[in-house]
Amino acid sequence: MKTTQAVNAASLFVKSILVGGLLAGSLQTFAAVELDDASRAEIVERIQPMGHVCKIGEDCANGAAVASASSGPREPEAIFNQYCGACHNSGLLGAPKVNDDASWNARLQAAGDFTGLLNNAINGIKAMPPKGTCMDCTDDEISATITYMSKLKP
Repeated sequence: MKTTQAVNAASLFVKSILVGGLLAGSLQTFAAVELDDASRAEIVERIQPMGHVCKIGEDCANGAAVASASSGPREPEAIFNQYCGACHNSGLLGAPKVNDDASWNARLQAAGDFTGLLNNAINGIKAMPPKGTCMDCTDDEISATITYMSKLKP
């Protein structure tokens, strides 16, 4: 019994020495390397931001494109085709299909009224993400797109 304990103690001691040596070797410190001006300039250039966002009213350098506000409401069909059709054409994950009166009326009844249905679309419900991923759609555009899909009126 004492022999086993002695062997275990010796094994633990050897392992401690090995681990300690590995840690000591990995914690070496290195002297800072002095960089010449050219190397510093290259580093500064490599870590610069990739772009710059210009807003309306700002002078943008180099004639960069300016982010603009929406030119007005988009057509519900265009919104549907870009954001909604993948789920609402096929009924994916339980989405009510386009022009399926029974499904849309069941959703309308569950929501209470068109405003409730609109709020569900804006905030997301079940598998549907908020605004059906059209994060730049206005509430009016979402409403018009629901009407396009369901023929329900606000």
